[in-house]
Order: sequence, then C-alpha cells, then structure tokens
Amino acid sequence: MTATDIQTKPLSLEAYIGPLLVFGGAICIGFAPIGLRVGLDSFGPQAIGFWRFTFAIPMVLALVLLVHRRLPVRPNRFALAAGVFFALDIALWHWALTLTTVANATFIVNLGNISVGLLAWIFLKDRITAQWFLAAFIALIGAGLLTQGGGLDAKGDLRGDALAFGAAILVSGYMLCASIARRTLGGLDLLFWVTVTEAFVQLFIISFSGEAFLPSKPQGWLAPLFLAAIVQCGGQGLILAGLGRTPAGIAGVLVLMQPVTAAGLSWQLFEEPLKLLQLTGGVLILFGILLSQWQKNPKKLS
Repeated sequence: MTATDIQTKPLSLEAYIGPLLVFGGAICIGFAPIGLRVGLDSFGPQAIGFWRFTFAIPMVLALVLLVHRRLPVRPNRFALAAGVFFALDIALWHWALTLTTVANATFIVNLGNISVGLLAWIFLKDRITAQWFLAAFIALIGAGLLTQGGGLDAKGDLRGDALAFGAAILVSGYMLCASIARRTLGGLDLLFWVTVTEAFVQLFIISFSGEAFLPSKPQGWLAPLFLAAIVQCGGQGLILAGLGRTPAGIAGVLVLMQPVTAAGLSWQLFEEPLKLLQLTGGVLILFGILLSQWQKNPKKLS
C-alpha cells in the first residue's frame, strides 16, 4: 500500500478526539477578530495582543494546578520556539491589517495553515496523501472565496501583503514546533510556556511600537480579558491539546474553521451579511475539513 492510498474505513471514536479538539479550538480562535475589533476603541493592536497573553498566564497556571495538582513542568526548546513564532505572527498580522485589505491579509495568512502539512511531511516525515492535497486545495479555495466580502473600495498594498506572507510563514512554524513540543509535553504545560513566551515577546514589540500600555477608558480591559479566556485559553489551549492526537497537516486544514466562525459572528454581531460567494467559500471549507478526516486512522501521538 502506498502513501497515496485512500481508505474510506470510518475512524474509531478515539481517533476523532484530537481533530475535534483542534476543530473546537479553531472555533474559539474565530472570536479573535471580534475581540480585536472591539478592543481597538481603547487599545492599539499590539497592546491588545500583549494583554491577551498576560491575562491568560494566571488563567492557564490555575488550570495546570487544578488539573495536574503541580506546577508546569520544564519546557523544551520547541515550546519556547512555538511561543516566539506565534507572538511574531500576531504582530505581523495586526500590522498587515493596517496596510492592506482584510481579504488579502486573511487569505495570505491561511496559506500558512495549509503549508503546515508540507512542512510536517518534510521535517517530521508525516505521511501525506493525495486525499489531503485535495482536501487542502478545496479548503484553500473556500478560504479565498470567504474573504471576498466587504472592503471593495479598499486597495491592497504590497507592503501589507508581504507582512501577511511573513505571518503565514510564522504561523506554519508555530504549528510545526507546537506539534513537536507535544511529543514530550502535556497540552496545558505547553499552553502555559507558549503563553509566557508570547507575553515576553509581545512586551518587546509594544515597547518599540509606541503604543500605550493602558487603555484609554476602563471598559477597555474587557476585550483583552475576553481574548485571554476564550481565544488564548480556550482556542489555543484546545488546538495545542489536539496536536497531541492529530497530524500537523490535518490540524492545519481544521484550523481553517477560524475564518468561517469569524465571518458568521460578524454577520450576527455587526450586521455584515454574507454574500453567496462567501457562503460558498464557507461550505467549501467545511467540505475540505470533512474530506481531510475521511481517511486512514492517523498515528496517535503521546
């Protein structure tokens, strides 16, 4: 049997646990643009990222103490690298949004999620199948259609597109390093050290950005608190937990549920109706996600 053979035998329930964790995490991450949009009334984009990570540190520490009844174990170098990659990804992503259209930046960053499978194939020797290529291609087309909504009068900027491309490279590096780190670290331990690293990196970034550390009004604290609890602890936590049971390439496809969630929330909260083209894109992403799961049982990781 070759690496491109497709087996349509249904997966066992246990095999679905990891992908479901990543899928749930992607839904939580989909709230990030909403929190960012609300928080910009009181914070700069880099300051929101800093407080998101900082507020999440005691939350994650409390979870470790509650679940494991001990302090977080010592991190490995891949956990720290994952934190650096993700913090820089957030910084470039926020910067790109100020220079190019949301559609351009979102689609380019999603390229990073898809490229995780190729990087895992090259560096981790993960199996990659013809069916994964098809699922990733369909989901990527869907992501492209989903981003073709508002901002028709806005013009893209090559500088912003370049920053978004840099963010795409960083997010794929984050997923790859996090997947390796999960081989020897539990999900909560990894989340704690990734979050601590992200906060330190973001502290340096905000120091050079010229943004104010404190919000312009007291209610401004609500947005980073929301992002810390839902996006950081819930979203990133579930994704890191799921990476211990899900091949990195499959996780990269599952994370594309994030823009679908964000689009749906914007429709409901900000009265931004989805056009037929966007709805088609969302359906294609969901189909790509489903197709990525309909294959041979993935190797269960520790």
